[in-house]
Amino acid sequence: MAEQTMKITAADGVHARPATALVQVAGKFQSEVNLEYNGKSVNMKSIMGVMSLGIPSGAEVKFTAEGSDEEEAVEAVVAKAKEENLGE
Repeated sequence: MAEQTMKITAADGVHARPATALVQVAGKFQSEVNLEYNGKSVNMKSIMGVMSLGIPSGAEVKFTAEGSDEEEAVEAVVAKAKEENLGE
C-alpha cells in the first residue's frame, strides 16, 4: 500500500471544483484509491464520497492506494492536490 499525508491549506478546504479534479485523476488508475479524514475513508473515484468528508482548511488528510499502480496513483493525486493549491 502506498500512502501520503497532506495538510489542507486552501481557505475553502476541499470544495467541489478541486474535489472533481482529484476524482478525475484517481479514476485513471487501476488501484483502489482512498482519501482518509477524521477517521473516515472514502473511495476517491466517487465525487459524493469525497464531498461527504467535508474537509475544512487546516485538516490533515491521507491519500492511500492499493493495487498494481498504487505508487503512481498516490503521486498523481498528491500532485493534482498541490496543483489545485489545496495544500502542502
